[in-house]
Amino acid sequence: MKFLWTAIYVRNLDESIAFYSELLGLKVLKRFSAGPGMEIAFMGNDISNETLIELLADSNNSTVNYSDFISIGFAVDSVDAMLEIVKSKNIPVHNGPFETPGSRFFCIKDPNGLNVQFFQQK
Repeated sequence: MKFLWTAIYVRNLDESIAFYSELLGLKVLKRFSAGPGMEIAFMGNDISNETLIELLADSNNSTVNYSDFISIGFAVDSVDAMLEIVKSKNIPVHNGPFETPGSRFFCIKDPNGLNVQFFQQK
Protein backbone atom coordinates (compact mmCIF):
# COMPACT_ATOMS: atom_id res chain seq x y z
CA MET A 1 0.00 0.00 0.00
CA LYS A 2 1.21 3.48 -0.84
CA PHE A 3 0.20 6.79 0.75
CA LEU A 4 -1.07 9.08 -2.03
CA TRP A 5 -2.05 12.54 -0.74
CA THR A 6 -3.09 14.77 2.12
CA ALA A 7 -6.28 16.80 1.68
CA ILE A 8 -6.20 20.34 3.06
CA TYR A 9 -9.32 22.51 3.17
CA VAL A 10 -8.42 26.11 2.36
CA ARG A 11 -10.19 29.48 2.50
CA ASN A 12 -8.64 30.84 -0.69
CA LEU A 13 -7.29 28.44 -3.31
CA ASP A 14 -5.11 30.97 -5.13
CA GLU A 15 -3.52 32.18 -1.89
CA SER A 16 -2.77 28.62 -0.79
CA ILE A 17 -1.37 27.67 -4.20
CA ALA A 18 0.93 30.71 -4.06
CA PHE A 19 2.10 29.77 -0.54
CA TYR A 20 3.00 26.17 -1.39
CA SER A 21 4.42 27.15 -4.77
CA GLU A 22 6.56 30.10 -3.69
CA LEU A 23 7.79 28.64 -0.40
CA LEU A 24 8.16 24.96 -1.27
CA GLY A 25 8.43 24.96 -5.04
CA LEU A 26 5.40 22.71 -5.46
CA LYS A 27 3.61 22.88 -8.79
CA VAL A 28 -0.08 22.62 -9.60
CA LEU A 29 -0.35 19.24 -11.28
CA LYS A 30 -4.15 19.29 -11.64
CA ARG A 31 -6.79 21.93 -10.94
CA PHE A 32 -10.49 21.41 -11.55
CA SER A 33 -14.04 22.17 -10.49
CA ALA A 34 -15.57 19.51 -8.25
CA GLY A 35 -19.16 20.71 -8.21
CA PRO A 36 -20.96 23.93 -7.32
CA GLY A 37 -18.59 26.19 -5.41
CA MET A 38 -15.92 23.49 -4.97
CA GLU A 39 -12.50 23.63 -6.61
CA ILE A 40 -9.58 21.25 -6.12
CA ALA A 41 -5.88 21.59 -6.89
CA PHE A 42 -3.33 18.80 -6.57
CA MET A 43 0.20 20.05 -5.91
CA GLY A 44 3.51 18.22 -5.97
CA ASN A 45 6.64 18.20 -8.01
CA ASP A 46 7.39 16.62 -11.36
CA ILE A 47 8.75 13.43 -9.82
CA SER A 48 6.27 10.60 -10.29
CA ASN A 49 5.20 8.47 -7.35
CA GLU A 50 5.48 11.44 -4.98
CA THR A 51 3.00 12.16 -2.21
CA LEU A 52 0.70 15.02 -3.20
CA ILE A 53 -1.10 17.83 -1.42
CA GLU A 54 -4.77 18.19 -2.36
CA LEU A 55 -6.09 21.69 -1.74
CA LEU A 56 -9.89 21.93 -1.52
CA ALA A 57 -11.74 25.25 -1.59
CA ASP A 58 -15.49 25.45 -1.05
CA SER A 59 -16.96 28.90 -1.67
CA ASN A 60 -20.08 27.75 0.19
CA ASN A 61 -18.08 27.14 3.38
CA SER A 62 -15.02 29.27 4.12
CA THR A 63 -14.60 28.00 7.70
CA VAL A 64 -11.31 26.15 8.10
CA ASN A 65 -10.07 24.95 11.49
CA TYR A 66 -6.98 22.92 12.27
CA SER A 67 -5.91 21.56 15.62
CA ASP A 68 -2.44 22.55 16.77
CA PHE A 69 -1.71 18.80 16.88
CA ILE A 70 -2.13 18.39 13.10
CA SER A 71 0.78 19.16 10.79
CA ILE A 72 2.36 18.29 7.49
CA GLY A 73 6.12 17.92 7.27
CA PHE A 74 8.75 18.48 4.61
CA ALA A 75 12.34 17.27 4.59
CA VAL A 76 14.93 20.01 4.11
CA ASP A 77 18.69 19.81 3.68
CA SER A 78 19.21 22.65 6.16
CA VAL A 79 16.90 24.04 8.82
CA ASP A 80 19.04 27.18 8.94
CA ALA A 81 18.66 27.78 5.19
CA MET A 82 14.90 27.19 5.39
CA LEU A 83 14.64 29.59 8.33
CA GLU A 84 16.28 32.26 6.16
CA ILE A 85 13.81 31.63 3.32
CA VAL A 86 10.84 31.80 5.72
CA LYS A 87 12.14 35.02 7.27
CA SER A 88 12.77 36.58 3.84
CA LYS A 89 9.07 36.03 3.06
CA ASN A 90 8.02 37.59 6.39
CA ILE A 91 6.43 34.35 7.57
CA PRO A 92 6.60 34.05 11.36
CA VAL A 93 8.05 30.91 12.92
CA HIS A 94 5.29 29.29 14.96
CA ASN A 95 7.66 27.20 17.09
CA GLY A 96 11.21 25.91 17.13
CA PRO A 97 13.71 25.27 15.93
CA PHE A 98 13.94 22.16 18.07
CA GLU A 99 16.77 19.69 18.21
CA THR A 100 16.50 16.00 18.98
CA PRO A 101 19.17 13.33 18.65
CA GLY A 102 19.65 13.12 14.90
CA SER A 103 17.26 15.86 13.78
CA ARG A 104 16.29 19.54 13.80
CA PHE A 105 12.92 21.03 12.90
CA PHE A 106 10.68 24.08 13.15
CA CYS A 107 7.11 24.93 12.32
CA ILE A 108 5.21 27.73 10.58
CA LYS A 109 1.50 28.16 9.80
CA ASP A 110 0.12 28.08 6.27
CA PRO A 111 -2.48 30.73 5.25
CA ASN A 112 -5.22 28.51 6.72
CA GLY A 113 -3.59 27.92 10.10
CA LEU A 114 -2.23 24.45 9.34
CA ASN A 115 1.15 23.64 10.91
CA VAL A 116 3.89 23.11 8.33
CA GLN A 117 7.06 21.51 9.68
CA PHE A 118 10.51 21.63 8.13
CA PHE A 119 12.61 18.67 9.20
CA GLN A 120 16.35 18.12 8.81
CA GLN A 121 17.80 14.67 9.41
CA LYS A 122 21.32 14.99 10.81
